[in-house]
Order: sequence, then structure tokens, then C-alpha cells
Amino acid sequence: MRIFFWLYPLLMLLMTACSEGSESKNSPDNEKKLQDSLSKINQIVEPDTSSLAWKLEQQGLVDILTVDSSVRLDIKYSTDDNFLNEDVYGDYDACYLQKEVAEQLLRADSFLKAEHPDLRLLIHDCVRPRSVQYQMWEIVKGTDQQKYVAAPGGSGSMHNYGAAVDLSLIHKDTGVVDMGTPFDFFGKLAQPRYEDGFVKTGELTQAQVDNRRVLRWAMIQAGFHGILSEWWHFNAFPRDSVKKWYTIVE
Repeated sequence: MRIFFWLYPLLMLLMTACSEGSESKNSPDNEKKLQDSLSKINQIVEPDTSSLAWKLEQQGLVDILTVDSSVRLDIKYSTDDNFLNEDVYGDYDACYLQKEVAEQLLRADSFLKAEHPDLRLLIHDCVRPRSVQYQMWEIVKGTDQQKYVAAPGGSGSMHNYGAAVDLSLIHKDTGVVDMGTPFDFFGKLAQPRYEDGFVKTGELTQAQVDNRRVLRWAMIQAGFHGILSEWWHFNAFPRDSVKKWYTIVE
């Protein structure tokens, strides 16, 4: 069962509603709040029973929460809060990876917690079946965003193999860590190769770049490799090795 990091405020709302006097507790407004809270909590704790999750397990991929329950999930393509402005995952809201990649991510989280006990990994995307890649491609084809989505034909994206992960950082007390741009911000500000220059011009702060470097350090320590164009994207292995060891997840 999944209990996400934002469950606490909902539980507090429920406790507050239950602790009020009988007159206010029975008022229509408070009764509605109570029922809304119960409904949300029930949704949060339901296990992921999506058909996609079942198919991924049949193919040997691993749910990261079964390996490391301390990581946090914010699967962006299971919402419309992404550059596509569309939910392309439907009822799938999980992070599945190849077993070796999941274990590698566990090591990254261990390195992070050892050096920065208040920080946790915040995962935005893991395996991305090629069927979803086709959906994304159809949305961006012919637009300025086309260059940011790997064509689904040919060798595909590293995400299609379950060998890449998109992630950020979250502080256990203060929330999502400021990385200078949101996830899936497509511009030079998100590109690690330009960070030092943007600090000099004031378009990024040193603190924002330092936060990115904390994430990169933990991931590199565990064997991941970043890319020059996205601070959030990390590959577990070189492409040639991935193509040799794994098959594309359809």
C-alpha cells in the first residue's frame, strides 16, 4: 500500500474534524470535509492495481517502493502537470525499473541520506513503455516540443528499457528542493553544461546549482550518468549495454 508524503495534512484534517464539538461536527460543512478527507485517504492507500503495473511485473521489472520505501513519488506523466499538459499513464502511478537499476537507485538514496539526512529522492518518471512513447510522440509531432521526445521507432529511449530515471530532491520538512527550474523545463536554464554561466549572470543562484550537484553526486556515486541537457535525467548504464542486456518494454 502506498502512503505518499503528502498524506500527513489529510490525516491532520481528519483528526481536526473528529475532535470538534458535536454541534459543529454535525454541521453540513464539517461533514462534507470529513467525507472528502476519508475519500482522499482511501484513494491514497489503495495499492497500484493498474494493468500496466501487472504487465511490468510479468516482465521482471521491480516496483521501486518494494526496494526502498523511503523514496518519494511524483509521477508527472500520470497527471496533466507536465509539458504535454496531458495524463498519458492513466491509472498507472508507480516507478518500475529493471532490477539492477532499482538496486542502483537504492544505493544512490543511501549515499544521499548518509550525507544529507533531511533529503530524499523525489521520482518523476521511470520505465516508460514504448506504447506511451508513441502517445507522447503523437502529441508533440510537428511542434517545437518534438525535439524533446525521443522518436519511438528504432532503439527508443533509455526510459523504454527501464534503465533511466527522472528525479529531483525533497526536504522532509520544507518540501520540494529548488533546482532553479521545474522538471521538464526545456531551455538552457535546465541544462547542466550552462550552470556556471547562469550563476555569473544571476539567472541561477549558487544554492540552486548546489542542490543540483547534491543530486548528481548521489546518483554518480551509485553509478548513474547524467546528461548535458536535463538536470533531472540519469541513465543507469551506457546505451550499448542497455540494448544488449534488456529488451524494450512495449
